[in-house]
Amino acid sequence: MIRESRCTLRKTLKEADITRHKGAPEGRESGDGNDSVPGKPTRYGYQKRHQQQTPEQRYPSCLTDAEWERVADIFERDGDRGTPPRYSRRLVVDASCYVVRSGCSWRMLPKEFPPWQNVYRTFRRWSEQGKFEQMHDRLRAQWREREGRDTMPSATILDARSTRHSPQGGTSGYDAGKKVKGRKRHVLVDTLGLVLAVSVTAASVQDRGGAHPVMANGMEKYSGISTVFVDTGYAGRCAQTINQQHGIAVEVVRHPANANVGRWCTPDQGDLFTRQPEAKGFTVLPKRWVVERAHAWIEKVRRLVMHHDRRAEVSEARGWLAVGRQLLNRLTHTA
Repeated sequence: MIRESRCTLRKTLKEADITRHKGAPEGRESGDGNDSVPGKPTRYGYQKRHQQQTPEQRYPSCLTDAEWERVADIFERDGDRGTPPRYSRRLVVDASCYVVRSGCSWRMLPKEFPPWQNVYRTFRRWSEQGKFEQMHDRLRAQWREREGRDTMPSATILDARSTRHSPQGGTSGYDAGKKVKGRKRHVLVDTLGLVLAVSVTAASVQDRGGAHPVMANGMEKYSGISTVFVDTGYAGRCAQTINQQHGIAVEVVRHPANANVGRWCTPDQGDLFTRQPEAKGFTVLPKRWVVERAHAWIEKVRRLVMHHDRRAEVSEARGWLAVGRQLLNRLTHTA
């Protein structure tokens, strides 16, 4: 057998005028993904439009004029009482988005932004006032209306994910199941993957232990919830307690190959699975994949991949800001 190096093959093909053309993968569009072609699925992910930057943006994480118009009234001071703000509220929001998106520390803010002490104090005050959560709730309702859904969700999905914790101190624990030392983010989302409630605890807290606070927060804001889908970690007494306290149906989505018995489930549990599990490979679980995708959306920003804050409430505020910033990009995009 004759073996040739890649350089020799490349030189031979070049002399024969044979070139390589990189086309779009089968089933995808070639281009930036903004144009939809009938019969082909829409292309998602990082596209050319994500590289574009408007003139009013100092950095890609900054808000555009159209995005700021949707949330300006939430952050601007009401009335003319008190001392006027020294720095623009929009500039402070841009600085907060820069820290969350880039993952840098407060002290490393660029000089184009206000001093980091002012930005941090304002961020903490807005977090205590729940302004980032208010921003996301407004944008979530607008997105559901655009998708033709009712603003009040009726079906939700609950799940938790453990992430690492930096040596800054604060609440932390060890998740023996995932072998992760840090904190756990409990998230309640709707069927579109939009966050309804979030709670950050130590990683040592079991899923069934952290489910009740996040469910209470979700039911306080959205009383129309009638169904929640969970995994087997919430089955048993936890599911019964949620059903008794909030009066909602708990659907335990099990893996098709799960043969465990003796756990609490609803009579129509078998309707969730329409096919047999594959012998090898990953099996997509109905309803469960939505919350897994939501976790991936949250961890797209670098500051939320690892917990760098001492306070858990600051981590929750960063989560609201991150998902709200993503919704702003969706709503103002003209694709």
